Amino acid sequence: MAISRGPILKRCRALGIDPTVIGIDKKSNRKVNKNGKKLSEYGVQLEEKQKVKFVYGVAEKQFRGYFEDAARRDGNTGELLLQTLELRLDNIAYRMGVGKSRAEARQLVTYEMLEVNGKKVNIPSYICRVGDVIAVRESKKTNRAVVDALEANKNMAVPSWIDYNKDKMEAKIVRTPVRDDLDFEVQESLIVELYSRTT
Repeated sequence: MAISRGPILKRCRALGIDPTVIGIDKKSNRKVNKNGKKLSEYGVQLEEKQKVKFVYGVAEKQFRGYFEDAARRDGNTGELLLQTLELRLDNIAYRMGVGKSRAEARQLVTYEMLEVNGKKVNIPSYICRVGDVIAVRESKKTNRAVVDALEANKNMAVPSWIDYNKDKMEAKIVRTPVRDDLDFEVQESLIVELYSRTT
């Protein structure tokens, strides 16, 4: 069944996101521009939050929970928030190429395609840690959706915080991701400022 990508592309334009970030291949060289509206300071902050939520496919309640957890920890709150989002299992699956988009990777996680440290995990929001080994389950390595996604993503760069063995369909987290590892532009300080207005 064909997938309607019109609304997704429209949302990308509104948020200033390159569609390739969420797994959509652009067929033209047109730049993705913001909608041209002059936003208030609050509007700019809100748009940045909406952009990050959209990229990772996270609902408001869960996103705020991640923020509050980051705010309680020692370190830069914005960077800790992004770190948590990057360490979600569905995001790691996408970074491995298991899923043509983060949304598809999330679906494949729920379909029990992956294991963490040898144990089946079907929770997309599962937060992985340094040293964890994430792999496509042996019985799922020939699954058509997995094979197609890996083929489609064969030229996608895997971030350096992941040690990926393509033949084994296995990845090990070798260090904590940092903001420079992101595959899209973000001003996380705006999100921190936004939530600071309501706390």
